[in-house]
Amino acid sequence: MTELSTTTIESSDSVTPEALAHLGEGHIAYVKQVRSEDVPGLFPEAPQLSPGLKLFALHAADGTPIMLTDSREAAIANAWSNELQAVSVH
Repeated sequence: MTELSTTTIESSDSVTPEALAHLGEGHIAYVKQVRSEDVPGLFPEAPQLSPGLKLFALHAADGTPIMLTDSREAAIANAWSNELQAVSVH
């Protein structure tokens, strides 16, 4: 398992979008369930899919889409194979 480094952000009230985008960079990816109707906006190169499908997208910590699959387990396995810690978002 890869050990995550701790990033300290000095701010009294908020974190800037730029600082937030770099948290977990190269270490964390997130898995999010998506509908097939949302795929063209996330993965423009993906083929057209039937409406109503539930899929899983793997994203880098900064939100960059990495892969799309029909299995949460496959998304997590892809993260692990790229030495990324996968987390789920809802």
